[in-house]
Amino acid sequence: MDINQYMHTLGQQARTASRALARADAGAKNKALLAIADDIRISALTLKQENARDLQAGQEKGLDAALLDRLELTNARIESMAEGLEQIAALPDPVGEISDMNYRPSGIQLGKMRVPLGVIGIIYESRPNVTADAAGLCLKSGNATILRGGSEAIHSNQAIAQCIHRGLQLAGLPTSAVQVVETTDRAAVGQLITMPEYVDVIVPRGGKSLIERISNDARVPVIKHLDGICHVYIDAAADLTMAEDIAVNAKCHRYGVCNAMETLLVDQAVAADILPRLAQRYAVESVELRGCEQTRIILPECIAATDEDWDTEYLAPILSIRVVAGIDEAMDHIHQHSSGHTETIVTEDYARSRRFLAEVDSSSVMVNASTRFADGFEYGLGAEIGISTDKLHARGPVGLEGLTSQKWIVLGSGQVRS
Repeated sequence: MDINQYMHTLGQQARTASRALARADAGAKNKALLAIADDIRISALTLKQENARDLQAGQEKGLDAALLDRLELTNARIESMAEGLEQIAALPDPVGEISDMNYRPSGIQLGKMRVPLGVIGIIYESRPNVTADAAGLCLKSGNATILRGGSEAIHSNQAIAQCIHRGLQLAGLPTSAVQVVETTDRAAVGQLITMPEYVDVIVPRGGKSLIERISNDARVPVIKHLDGICHVYIDAAADLTMAEDIAVNAKCHRYGVCNAMETLLVDQAVAADILPRLAQRYAVESVELRGCEQTRIILPECIAATDEDWDTEYLAPILSIRVVAGIDEAMDHIHQHSSGHTETIVTEDYARSRRFLAEVDSSSVMVNASTRFADGFEYGLGAEIGISTDKLHARGPVGLEGLTSQKWIVLGSGQVRS
């Protein structure tokens, strides 16, 4: 296969399809989304069979447990894909929305219209559910998309792509509106990120090395986050039963995800009470604990944490713990070590919760809730294209609005400028 020619063909087809999607009405897009959801449910057995091929190949290649977990398509995850598409269909269509209309002294009427970005290239690893999530969000927001999944999920992604294409056909939309790259050759990524004539934005989803490479080499704007070093801070005024449940869920619900807690911060006033309780529950889940000196006084079995631990996204059953002298020290630690993804404070003190919300500069900041809620599906976006820790164009879970832009529109009645 000539990778250069293949990728340029995909780009040309996507650019043409993007014009058809930009003029498609909400009814046609919703019809496609619901048809894809139905097809995914009907094709569940086929999806699991193709996914089993990928899992087998992954085990033979020695993929670690976190990657295999991200790769697996369970019945629940297949249903979640379908539900996500239905939720996207139920959301208001942002395309064509006009806002901020006002008259200028010249008599012209001025405002803004929300429009698609155009063609979105998405590069991701492991999780085949991203194929459906990304396709659905791009479709509803009027964007064509080129999806390049990891080689470890090639069979799963192609099976999901067939469901998507059947749904598009049923709705009378071009199948080239969603194209899943069929080659596992890494040169395809290099081509995709250097085709500004066809691709308007790149969204990488995967490990830090992948995202750094994309960010460094792309000639197309990138929406990204590098790490998910998320923190939970248990304040002196926390309900400790609540804090215990949140800290266990944030770490143990799933390990190989970017919104899992990697560092637990505990106020010294409650550390001796809460840490032994948490250690017992983490032991049941076989979580390895790495702590500061004060943590190890309370939990002697805890491994000594290194400076590197505070800056590590484990994506594994490993947790760093630090005892702090209060909210200021907790926020100082977060400012120094956070990747800007998600942070939570557990407290019953209103003033401290407001300070935490105002002063912690991450894309999602929470009070009395697990970091695992930092997710497009949980935020009511239907799904997410990714999490952005950038501060420009989109931040946090990127849903429909994050996949659109605005243009100025002017309505006149013959005005000329003097």
